[in-house]
Amino acid sequence: MTAVKFHYGTGVMEHDIPDERLQAVLMSKMHAFKAGHSPEELVRRALEKPVGTTRLSVLAGGKKKAVLIASDHTRPVPSQIIVPQMLAEIRRGSPNVDVTILVATGCHRATTPAELEYKFGAEIMKNEKIVVHDCDHSEMVYVGRLPSGGNLILNKLAMDADLLVAEGFIEPHFFAGFSGGRKSVMPGIAGRETVLYNHNAEFIAHPCATTGIVEGNPVHVDMLYAARAAKLAFICNVVVNAGKDAIFAVAGDVEEAHAVGRAFLSQNCRVARAPADIAITTNGGYPLDQNIYQAVKGMTAGEATVRKGGVIIMLARSNDGHGGEDFYRTFAEEKDLNRMLQAFLHTPREKTMVDQWQSQIFARVLRHATVVFVSEAPDEMVRDLHMIPAKTLTEALVKAESILHNPSATITAIPDGIAVMVV
Repeated sequence: MTAVKFHYGTGVMEHDIPDERLQAVLMSKMHAFKAGHSPEELVRRALEKPVGTTRLSVLAGGKKKAVLIASDHTRPVPSQIIVPQMLAEIRRGSPNVDVTILVATGCHRATTPAELEYKFGAEIMKNEKIVVHDCDHSEMVYVGRLPSGGNLILNKLAMDADLLVAEGFIEPHFFAGFSGGRKSVMPGIAGRETVLYNHNAEFIAHPCATTGIVEGNPVHVDMLYAARAAKLAFICNVVVNAGKDAIFAVAGDVEEAHAVGRAFLSQNCRVARAPADIAITTNGGYPLDQNIYQAVKGMTAGEATVRKGGVIIMLARSNDGHGGEDFYRTFAEEKDLNRMLQAFLHTPREKTMVDQWQSQIFARVLRHATVVFVSEAPDEMVRDLHMIPAKTLTEALVKAESILHNPSATITAIPDGIAVMVV
């Protein structure tokens, strides 16, 4: 037997898997990576030696209005470590600068005050101006046309700044290639129209719009253009391990620094697929497993290794429910996945619907394998989303074996499905 611990909420679910059934445990090397420095020191060193540009304190010289784009509650970015050091750098260059922290929610729900305090700490909450972006109601400005032809509409607060910078983290992303860098601007502080256009069905179906690829990825091309058009001058991004501790940091130019972070990530998180009848995967625990919508990311890791017609067991606490009303309704009201996918592919870019991209990828996963979903979400909700509910991993495995009519079905385990690139 091999005991495997799977991330779930703020804890783990552990299960003993018979060795004769276990094909592999797919884990990122990052979880065992020894950084040699504390997270604080890693960020300090990155800020001292930025890639592709001068120090932030120099860039801040003479600036009157700065905006620091920060990630929202759905991202495990150690903002309490990054943001104070970036603020100090900005004020070292311009002591009287007016600074606003703009929380990049993209099209997510608003980050609550409690989540902001958890993210930034009491000192920043007390002493800094914090604005939460709203893709529908924030004041926006038209910036121009994206390479794809869509309208680039961004938060006016960011566009009015004479210094725009961002924090963030880099992880594999299932259609943008990687998170971090340019994503702080788009979708982070973009208007809904812009996000929908960029996430259109044609782009999502593109062979380069997948985990670990930016070259030729049309989603990435638009995102990078948006960051440049917004004059994003400086980023500080980290890579985190399973404990959500920073083990690598890079700062500097939005493109060059991000490329350094991508290279580090690729070296440490690529794993070879291990075909199996059952793939057990997760969304890395809190905060990314708070809803079913986000859990689609972890499912794609299972999709990459489970055999066609197999079973993906997805562990995601989902204490916030489905995470997207349009996403939920799409599946609750349409039972034919083939018809659903065809409808997406025939939808013009400018007519992209809310959450269509997530639905498109989820439908693809469901056509490849049956999904047994372990969560706190109501069973009826899980069934409406074309999945089979379970409350424990043991229960899920019993159901998977029953579906496959095989009590000895082979298993591949993925303890953190968003931390690996399965190739």
